[in-house]
Amino acid sequence: MYHQMNIHAVTVSFPSPSISGVEDALQVSHLSPIKTTDPKHGTTSSSHDCRSSSLQDVHISERLMEDFLELAKDNTEKDLETCGVLGAFLDSGTFYVTTLIIPKQESSSNSCLAKNEEEVFAIQHEHSLFPVGWIHTHPSQSCFMSSIDLHTQYSYQVMVPEAFAIVMAPTDTSRNYGIFRLSDPGGMDILRDCAETGFHLHKDPADGIPVYQRCTNVYKNSNLRFEIFDLR
Repeated sequence: MYHQMNIHAVTVSFPSPSISGVEDALQVSHLSPIKTTDPKHGTTSSSHDCRSSSLQDVHISERLMEDFLELAKDNTEKDLETCGVLGAFLDSGTFYVTTLIIPKQESSSNSCLAKNEEEVFAIQHEHSLFPVGWIHTHPSQSCFMSSIDLHTQYSYQVMVPEAFAIVMAPTDTSRNYGIFRLSDPGGMDILRDCAETGFHLHKDPADGIPVYQRCTNVYKNSNLRFEIFDLR
């Protein structure tokens, strides 16, 4: 079924489609933690960070995030969200994000719904990729996870425990992007038991840890090659 889909229009291949990203990506000399500032405390870490020895590390190119924001620019100027899916391969216990897939989608100022998801699955299948996360814009909102975002994140995290969400908020002067995941087990339990749709409130987990947290197992790797499939 997959070979019948005409979906392989590559928007970006960085640095080159002919260069394998595996060997260079495994070099740690171009590796550093992705840091975001806590708007309340002005720090890059807190007790609300997600730290777990059971989670495998994830590497991503910061340029991929920048390129996504550029591809979302037209929507952002119209106050429309844009979303994309992050695909990764697993090598020696580390996930390497090598593919961004921007699906056909319907957007508003505070939501984004992917369409024709079988096209996304086809690319993931052909390239043997794990759906390790997703990325979306908040064109005029601050950098946070809405209740709808949390339900989307749950669908990823229940498949891949390391799955994370990147929120790009270009108009947020205190923090223009964040990398988040649901707390586990607290946040995961809350979302698993929630049948509500649309925007709504979630109760706090009983353990006192927030429903979602910043990730500290995600690293930027400037050597990591990636491709972007824009299917819109």
